[in-house]
Formats: sequence, structure tokens, C-alpha cells
Amino acid sequence: MNEPVIEVKNLKKYYGKQRGIEDVSFSVQEGDIFGFIGPNGAGKSTTIRTLLALLKPTAGSASIFGKDCIAHASDIAKDVGYLSGEPSYYENMKAREFLKYSAELYGRKDSSRLEELSERLQLDLKRKIEDLSMGNKKKVGIISALLHSPKLLILDEPTSGLDPLMQQIFFDILREENEKGTTILFSSHVLSEVQKLCNKVAIIKEGVIIDTQSIAELRKNGYKKVSILADGGLSQDDLKMDGVADLNIRDGSASFIYMGPVNDLLQRINSFQVRDVFIEEPSLEEIFLHYYQ
Repeated sequence: MNEPVIEVKNLKKYYGKQRGIEDVSFSVQEGDIFGFIGPNGAGKSTTIRTLLALLKPTAGSASIFGKDCIAHASDIAKDVGYLSGEPSYYENMKAREFLKYSAELYGRKDSSRLEELSERLQLDLKRKIEDLSMGNKKKVGIISALLHSPKLLILDEPTSGLDPLMQQIFFDILREENEKGTTILFSSHVLSEVQKLCNKVAIIKEGVIIDTQSIAELRKNGYKKVSILADGGLSQDDLKMDGVADLNIRDGSASFIYMGPVNDLLQRINSFQVRDVFIEEPSLEEIFLHYYQ
């Protein structure tokens, strides 16, 4: 098996006594579009900044392309495109000037890729960065991350500020880059984005990775969304069984998330005077909320 493009082992980062990340371990294989999901404050940005050697870990290790992220930071950076969740620029520069400067840092003088990306993302290169909207500033960051055709893209909340149409164009560009061989780490708290784009996902909660799965496994690994309407109504005690979570009883009907043997569920349902039952695959968001409760 090929060496992972990103490998994080028991990574910890504390700011004095304050927790940044507690115990983060995951790996990203070549060609993955890997989702890194959790609410704001869960530790996503701290992990990414440590990967990029912007922060030094308190303990644990992280490598990119098989090289230690701290010891070989400058060497790794040549093949990484990064978009910060809160990017900052030289505000007095025009967008074109800034992006040409960014490209030259990587030894790229051909402007054809700059022109192509700015046209697709509908960015006016003649305007000063300070005059751009939040969404257009985000486009500057996206183009800057992509200009040198990196082997690895690390994107921290990349769609904030983009309208839905522009998000779709951006996702199309990412899929094209991935088809060319680019590996992508996509950090987000917007689950629908991760579901559309990523093939694998790590879920982080309070600085700790609580699960890593493929998107298909996460949605199909035994999870069922169940709604039952029974004559005589249902109570909490009626559905007290292993595998039932997020139980909601309303007007005698019950809805819940279930993970366990299907036969056990069907036997329990069969013990009621069922008027109607609906079993479906839950959304990624419903599964995610289950993890957080």
C-alpha cells in the first residue's frame, strides 16, 4: 500500500492550559477528497495549522508526503495549496498583482492558468483587494491555492462567502483537479458540502477524532431513520432497546435513528398495532447530529 499523503498520529496542541486539539489521528491517501468535519471550535483549524507548521504541536506527529511537517515545512510547502478559513491579503494590491506575485513565489510565470481560473470564478482582476466583497476575496484565495497545480490542496472552510452558483463552479474545479491526481483535505462544518464532494470523512468533536469512515459507510453502516404510527400510541418505554437513539415521541407516533440488527427492530415493531411505518436512509446531517448527542 502506498504511503499516505497525510498522516496524523495522536496530535495534541494546547495553548497554555486551554485545549486546541486533544488526540487527533487520521490518514489521507493519495487521490482522496477527504472531509474534515465538526462545528466551529472543534479543532479543525488548529489541526490544519499544525499540518502547515504554522503551529508547533504539544505532542504527537504529523507528516505530509512522508516528511515531518515541522522539520520539512519549506520543502512540503512547494507542493501544497492552502486556503485559510480567514485569509488576509495585501489590501492595496490589485487582484491580478497579488495573484501574479503568488504564482511567482512558486516559480510560475505563465499567466494562462490565472486567466482561466479568474474567468471561471468570475473574478475582476483589475479591482483592488480592499474593494472586493467577502465572496470575491475568497475567490482570490481559491485561485492562489490552485495556481501552482499542487499535489495536495488543504482547504479550511473554503465556501464561506460564495453564492450557491459559485460554490458549484468551485466544486467542479476541485473534482477536475482531483481527477488529475490532486489529493484534497476539505475542512467544513457544512455537511451537505462534504456529502456532495468527499469520499471519506473524519469527524472531530472537542479536539478528538470520534470516527473516520467513507461517506458510503457512514450513511449505510446500519443506520436507519424510522417513523412509526401505532394504534393506541407509543411511549418511551415501548422503544427502550439497544440501537435506538434520538427518540422523539409526538402525538403517539415515534421517530428515531436506529443502528443494529434489522430483525430485532422488525420484531419490536411487530409487537405494536402498527398503522404505518417508514424506514429510510438518514441524511449525513442526521447521522452527524447523532454523533454529537
